[in-house]
Amino acid sequence: MENLKNVAPIEDFNWDAYENGETVTNVSHDELEKAYDGTLNKVNDREVVDGTVIAMNKREVVVNIGYKSDGIIPLNEFRYNPDLKVGDTVEVYIENQEDKKGQLVLSHRKARATRSWDRVNAALENEEIIKGYIKCRTKGGMIVDVFGIEAFLPGSQIDVKPIRDYDVFVGKTMEFKVVKINQEFKNVVVSHKALIEAELEQQKKEIIGKLEKGQVLEGTVKNITSYGVFIDLGGVDGLIHITDLSWGRVSDPKEVVELDQKLNVVILDFDDEKKRIALGLKQLTPHPWDALDTDLKVGDKVKGKVVVMADYGAFIEIAAGVEGLIHVSEMSWSQHLRSAQDFMKVGDEVEAVVLTLDREERKMSLGIKQLKQDPWETIEEKYPVGSKHTAKVRNFTNFGVFVEIEEGVDGLIHISDLSWTKKVKHPSEFTQIGADIEVQVLEIDKENRRLSLGHKQLEENPWDVFETVFTVGSVHEGTIIEMLDKGAVVALPYGVEGFATPKHLVKEDGSQAQLDEKLEFKVIEFNKDAKRIILSHSRIFEDVAKAEERAEKKAASGAKKASSSKREDSPMIQNQAASTTLGDIDALAALKEQLEGKK
Repeated sequence: MENLKNVAPIEDFNWDAYENGETVTNVSHDELEKAYDGTLNKVNDREVVDGTVIAMNKREVVVNIGYKSDGIIPLNEFRYNPDLKVGDTVEVYIENQEDKKGQLVLSHRKARATRSWDRVNAALENEEIIKGYIKCRTKGGMIVDVFGIEAFLPGSQIDVKPIRDYDVFVGKTMEFKVVKINQEFKNVVVSHKALIEAELEQQKKEIIGKLEKGQVLEGTVKNITSYGVFIDLGGVDGLIHITDLSWGRVSDPKEVVELDQKLNVVILDFDDEKKRIALGLKQLTPHPWDALDTDLKVGDKVKGKVVVMADYGAFIEIAAGVEGLIHVSEMSWSQHLRSAQDFMKVGDEVEAVVLTLDREERKMSLGIKQLKQDPWETIEEKYPVGSKHTAKVRNFTNFGVFVEIEEGVDGLIHISDLSWTKKVKHPSEFTQIGADIEVQVLEIDKENRRLSLGHKQLEENPWDVFETVFTVGSVHEGTIIEMLDKGAVVALPYGVEGFATPKHLVKEDGSQAQLDEKLEFKVIEFNKDAKRIILSHSRIFEDVAKAEERAEKKAASGAKKASSSKREDSPMIQNQAASTTLGDIDALAALKEQLEGKK
């Protein structure tokens, strides 16, 4: 109050104006306006300036640039920067100092675009870490808003681990490094992976430096392939091969692990530079062979499941991680080469007998044929010599036919035991593979597990009859059915065949007999044991000629004797007779020459 007493009133104060709401001082209105303008920044349209965020709500940001009014900018222009707050300095583009409402019009997006290219190039040059807003997905990666420029973020540059779902990154603001700029096309490539690689590299060196074989570490399943599982050990990757996932058979690693699963692994091995690390999972559990029943021995029966098939056999899992091999030769008593797939398939439950057992080597061989009796143990009782059976043709050779009477009981029919009469050159002429054939047991070879069998023995030997029909010297009608270099095969009655050499195929007129020609043949040799009949066509007329020659010689000899006795009585008659006899001898000689020539 004392201070107020000392204040002197203004003498010329216009109280009437004051009452009417008019305040006027000695300072002129122009002077006041000039003084007010002096407190404001000078700004121009289409200019980029810095401003300060003075207020924010869910839709708008109020920015003060030191002008007489503040500007309002949509919040979505700052979505790349979710950490924006009151007091932050932001760059703005002055679109208009005053719109129709007298409002200052600003744009942050245009400000960024105006300066963006310089900022991006500077970020690349200075290896600056910048922020960007991931707008959307595109082929091979993402589109990122960086300073208002649409930059490309390759999928491989999002993170150090493979990305399975790109959509989760859309709408996120992340830090990036500019890794490449194409000045001509104004293309920008950014990377988030590059930011964390340096840090991971340091972590990796620390982890690798401490690695030791047998060490147990915790890791995360990073990737699953057909051959194994990659484990992230905290910046260092290791591989669990599919064979080291489980003691049992694993066809697909996904049966054992899943992505992002955390699990303990043991280090099995690594190279000198420790870049390749081999890990194991099954090694953290005891080997199933160690838990195998100690009472299990050779000869015991076991049950299991077929887990792997091969042509040579099948692997049977009798317990998790404990397998035995049934070789194809132990699947049947039959000695025929067959594939294991003929007996079983993957997934089959089978019973088998333990044949060998090596606990140290962890190997076991099994057999299923041992569950049946070996047919050769009672072979003499079931298939005695002379018994008759039906067999199945399995295979041919040049010398005979292999047949199977029952599974495991094989026999051979020699080619000579197929037919009594037919000359069989190859078994395929007589029968075919898979056909049934009647056989008789001729001989048993138990040691080599083979029977000697015959087919023709089921019928009586027709050669006993042929011996009385095709006697030497007998003549029969035959047809030449085959011509060979050494002669011809001749079909005779009763289905039997004979053979004639070329010199015995000459006909009476001197020509050679031809294929399919039907002629008379004389038997000149019959061999019952060898089943051989030798024939001759020439002998028929040759023997006739010889008989005629002998007859003529005999007649001539008788005439000579008569002539000699007459000569004693009458010398003239003897001389005349002698002359006649000499002529006859010349004629006989000529006939003989002719016959010999025909031979």
